[in-house]
Order: sequence, then structure tokens, then C-alpha cells
Amino acid sequence: MMANTSEIRIEGLEELARALKELPKRVARNGLRASVYAGAKVIRDEARLKAPVATQVFGPNQQPPGTLKRAIIMKQISEKSDAQKQVFYVAVRRGKQYRNQGKKGTLSQDAYYAHFVEFGTVKMSARPFMRPAFEGKKGDAVEAIRTRLAERVEAAAQDLSK
Repeated sequence: MMANTSEIRIEGLEELARALKELPKRVARNGLRASVYAGAKVIRDEARLKAPVATQVFGPNQQPPGTLKRAIIMKQISEKSDAQKQVFYVAVRRGKQYRNQGKKGTLSQDAYYAHFVEFGTVKMSARPFMRPAFEGKKGDAVEAIRTRLAERVEAAAQDLSK
């Protein structure tokens, strides 16, 4: 994850909390997880759009252009999630610099250099992509969460009434 962590918290939805408590735990947890997934996906997709791509190949032991975009992931953190709370991280997968992987021994798809691009270095100016993606799309992410959650709660309520 990048050095500065940002969160989106949706509060003040008492009616929704009551509706979730009325649903079976599994249905509530799955509906909430799908909803937060939809919000995280909005931010992940925007970060991928904003991530810069190298215009040249730097050498045989360097990742190919576009690795930074492919390394932007979202992940559910199950240790911090439960029926009333779901936590997803949108981050850049960062591993070892020159790790070979797979049967063909191709270079890692991890973008170990992501923080250099995001924050800059002494020799390179910053080209932020994660922070602007979050700031630009957090409202859309909240709306995606609301929309998906309303759909899932309504569908679950209809299934229970049958």
C-alpha cells in the first residue's frame, strides 16, 4: 500500500444497518462484500487509467511497459471484515525487483517502483496516480456501493419473502 492510506467510510445509514441485521448473516455479509467490491473496483479502475506507462523497454531484466497498470490490485482483508464491515485495499502489488516467476521464468508482474512514481525521487518528479484516482472517484465509489447494496438487500428481501 502507498504511504498515505485513505479510507471511505459511509456513516449515517441507520435504515440500512437495520435492514442488514434483519437478513441472515450470510446474506448480509455477501451483500455488503459485493457492494464494497463495487466501490473498490471504481477506484482501482481509475488508478489503472491514471498510471503512467513507460514508452520504451529499458533492458532485459526490466519489467515490460504496462507492468505498473497490471500491478494495481484490490484485495479484501478478511481479518478486518465481518457481517457489518468489509475492508478492501486498492494497492500496487510490490515484490522483489528481479524475481523470475512461472515455468518460463518471466519477470515478476510486481511494480516494486510504484512509490517512486507516485511520490517522486531526487532525480525524478512525482507522477501521482493513486492519490488522484482516490480523490477523483471517491464520490463515484460511494455511489457504486450504495447502488449495489440497495440491489443486494432488495434481492435478498425478495428471496426471503418467497
